[in-house]
Amino acid sequence: MPELPEVETTVRGLEHVLKGRRIKSVEVRRPDLRRSFPNDLGQRLTGATVIGLGRRAKYGLIHTDRDDTVIFHLGMSGSWRINHSRLEKHDHLLLETDEGSRLALNDPRRFGSVDLVPTGELSEWSALRALGPEPLTVTPEELQRRLAGRSAPIKLLLLDQRIIAGLGNIYVCEALYRAGIHPKRPGGSISLERLYRLVPAIHDILDEAIAAGGSTLKDFAAPDGELGYFSKSFSVYGREGQPCSCGGVVKRFVQGGRSTFYCTRCQR
Repeated sequence: MPELPEVETTVRGLEHVLKGRRIKSVEVRRPDLRRSFPNDLGQRLTGATVIGLGRRAKYGLIHTDRDDTVIFHLGMSGSWRINHSRLEKHDHLLLETDEGSRLALNDPRRFGSVDLVPTGELSEWSALRALGPEPLTVTPEELQRRLAGRSAPIKLLLLDQRIIAGLGNIYVCEALYRAGIHPKRPGGSISLERLYRLVPAIHDILDEAIAAGGSTLKDFAAPDGELGYFSKSFSVYGREGQPCSCGGVVKRFVQGGRSTFYCTRCQR
């Protein structure tokens, strides 16, 4: 599943061809993904100029001069393709700019979504309103407040988008490893001192992954077709049975329906 670094990589790629450009045409090639495309998507986007792009958690944002914002989620297998040579079966939304750039939202498993919301109402849109703070800007003190009194494992709490928005399985495993925190440790029991190791680890992991273009797992690629290579830097994720540099061994277990990887010696 594309996580925050993959979405950030996608937004940055789209910005090069969309920002400041007028949308010349819009084609919706199927009625829905995870849910239906907005009925008036083509009407509201055709002729609009893109004035900026952004990201909130794992949602990409495309702002237009008509005070509308396109909100897209890549789901399990979604990606944008730019200036493709031919259409593919799972290209479900096509955009063309006045400059002639062609963009296709491709989603084989159709777990993604596209919504169109008045920009002034963006913060009140239901899915965004429920989100916690961004992981790239959260502080140890704020995270401690959000974890206070919670007995659930820290790994599961960090995946709860209401506590901190945008973290996914891969990067939580890696951040907990760098901070030396066991994924089963109750979230409310983690001291502020340890959070001062965890929060910078979260920031660093995400910054490094964004710089590397994300982690290419299965079929994710950036809009220009480049594959992310942060997966080459994984310390624990996907390394079950392999040695850690400390002399411990990477173990795997299932937590909340997801694989958790950790070092038996480093993480307490």
